[in-house]
Amino acid sequence: MKYIKRHMEEIVLSLSKSWPVILLTGPRQAGKTTMLKELAAREGTGRKYVSLDDLNMREMAKNDPQMFLQLHKPPVLIDEVQYAPELFTYIKIHVDDHHNPGDFWLTGSQVFQLMHGVQESLAGRVALLHMSPLSQREITGAECIPFTTNFDTLAEQSKKIEPVTTPELFVRIWNGCMPGLVSDDFPGRDIFYSSYLSTYVERDVRDLSGTVDALKFIRFITAVAARCAQLVNYKAIADDADIDQITCKNWINILETLGIVFLLHPYSNNVLKRTIKTPKLYFYDTGLVCYLTRWSSPEVAESGAMNGALLENFTVSEIMKSYQNAGKEPFIHYYRDRDAKEINVIMEGDGKLCPLEIKKTATPDKRLVRTFDVINKSPLQLGTGAVLCMADHLSAFDRENLIVPIWMI
Repeated sequence: MKYIKRHMEEIVLSLSKSWPVILLTGPRQAGKTTMLKELAAREGTGRKYVSLDDLNMREMAKNDPQMFLQLHKPPVLIDEVQYAPELFTYIKIHVDDHHNPGDFWLTGSQVFQLMHGVQESLAGRVALLHMSPLSQREITGAECIPFTTNFDTLAEQSKKIEPVTTPELFVRIWNGCMPGLVSDDFPGRDIFYSSYLSTYVERDVRDLSGTVDALKFIRFITAVAARCAQLVNYKAIADDADIDQITCKNWINILETLGIVFLLHPYSNNVLKRTIKTPKLYFYDTGLVCYLTRWSSPEVAESGAMNGALLENFTVSEIMKSYQNAGKEPFIHYYRDRDAKEINVIMEGDGKLCPLEIKKTATPDKRLVRTFDVINKSPLQLGTGAVLCMADHLSAFDRENLIVPIWMI
């Protein structure tokens, strides 16, 4: 089995020297356990591995957590820890008694449930990280750099990254970024996604929400995929899936909890009063979107009606991953007001707002950056903006507005 080096490796090892507990969350099959097992083998501490997917282990962890920790002494890697939140109190007691950095490595694929137990028991004792499926930089072996519109950083990076054409980028979009597919461990993309949905997603949704009609759920997640990179329309999705809007909202929350989708919330402040309040929805893995919406090949996806939405979803998810993989919080939003002025992405940091427009063109028009002025009314300073597009090299309209190829993210 081919192991793909993850950007988060150094962060985990570094945090493990000062934090007693590291909790790595993210969707199933994203590679959390594979990476931590690899790091455990490298660190040479004899760290034990135990999975709460094993029902016997889970029962002991829930019913006699003290005995469980006596049998599985630190340093230990506990997989799928969300199944036994009872463990958190006993981990806290152990941490307070021993103060050993790196004693507990925990993984979980149900972020919301976990956070509740962690906040109650392990506040100040746990380092939280989120792992998404592979980024294009991890797949191609490029270094981990959170996306920025700093021209010097981008110019330096452009010398190290191999350019790709639009058809090649759509191959990446269509294939997706699940480690099992990228490393060729699973033959057949369609078989992989079909079993991924039935084995993991449906089961986890059932765990979180009780009984689930499998056919309605597939119709629901397909309706969500068909609307990726759009404002969330609960009524339209609910109508497509033949469910009520309350169930629709619950299921979207669950997809977010499982790390399959994320919501981009609108940027607004006291000055910008005419902004839309609805979030936009994106998938972490565009391969899953292409599978659900039945694009039969990268070529068909590139020429199809969803090509702009697929490209925007891919781009925004890559920006998110670039921050998560560096262990940083991504402060990104979008902007849309009632006058139909829109900015695809706004990155907030260092007292500045950096606006980004995403377009499937190799030769963007300078008029695309006119909308950036709407956030000039914000109390924060307007930073360097960019059009993220299919250009074959880094360039600029002027000092404040860059043209950045999407393969550079």
